[in-house]
Amino acid sequence: MTRGPEPDEGASARDIAANRAARKWSTKELLGRLAWEWLGSIVFALTPRPLWGVRRTILRLFGAKIGKGVHIFPSVRIAVPWHLTMDAFSSLGDGAIVYNLGPITIGQRVTVSQYAHLCAGSHDYAAKGFDLIKPPITIGDEAWVCADAFVGPGVTIGRGAIVGARAVVVKDVAGAVLVAGNPAKFVKELPA
Repeated sequence: MTRGPEPDEGASARDIAANRAARKWSTKELLGRLAWEWLGSIVFALTPRPLWGVRRTILRLFGAKIGKGVHIFPSVRIAVPWHLTMDAFSSLGDGAIVYNLGPITIGQRVTVSQYAHLCAGSHDYAAKGFDLIKPPITIGDEAWVCADAFVGPGVTIGRGAIVGARAVVVKDVAGAVLVAGNPAKFVKELPA
């Protein structure tokens, strides 16, 4: 195996060893994540598509706050169920990724389309220890995150906003606007 170049002594190199040694989760959280990975997520993924209520129940058993009429496809990947809040009649489409190391809150009647990626976790690139950070994501009522879109850590999407297909959102999005592109930019205002 070839090693990369050694960092200059004057450079502020990241201490990856310190990052890997850092305790990022409590024992209770680690046990919960283990139970979810070995039991909950497997049963969740094996439920037939029309069994929306069964998946809602499984997520609630793992601490998620799930409203009535929520539709979550069996192929959705959820990292930490107890960090997920979904209000009534919202949906997570086929293959969506909910990387919720930090809290993700989804309002009422929100659509998160297929293969969208909600990412509430990253690393502090400026910290020597490359510390894990878990900024929340909030998606307002009646918003739509279209297919393959990426919503980054710490982002709030306003009520009734639309994030276009394959958009990359790394800053807050106002309510009742359409954004698209990489990085996502304002396209137009929408009827309120």
